[in-house]
Amino acid sequence: MKKKDITQMAFRDLYPLYVKKVERKGHSQSEVNQIIYWLTGYNDQTLLEQIQSGASLASFFQNAPHINENTTLIRGSICGIRVENIQDPLIQEIRYLDKLIDELAHNKAMEHILRSEIS
Repeated sequence: MKKKDITQMAFRDLYPLYVKKVERKGHSQSEVNQIIYWLTGYNDQTLLEQIQSGASLASFFQNAPHINENTTLIRGSICGIRVENIQDPLIQEIRYLDKLIDELAHNKAMEHILRSEIS
């Protein structure tokens, strides 16, 4: 069986999974959006456009207005792989988003998740 290239997955297919994951833990879609905005520079309108267009994960990250410079502060494992050690920049950005959503689902404070200067 051929392994599917995650970069070609439609962001609109992944987004509701992120929302469901955090809602099961008492969090909201707006918190998911806040994380996406922080990481990518998208806003309400541009995020909606990406979802409606059916953009792949590759396109979603390539078209991001601004990847946050504090992504270098994101550390830890997701799917058994340390995000800071991922060599492919696109895969690393995808896994950064996975990691941040995972932290929200594990009830970490938003200040910590967004790697604010206060934490």
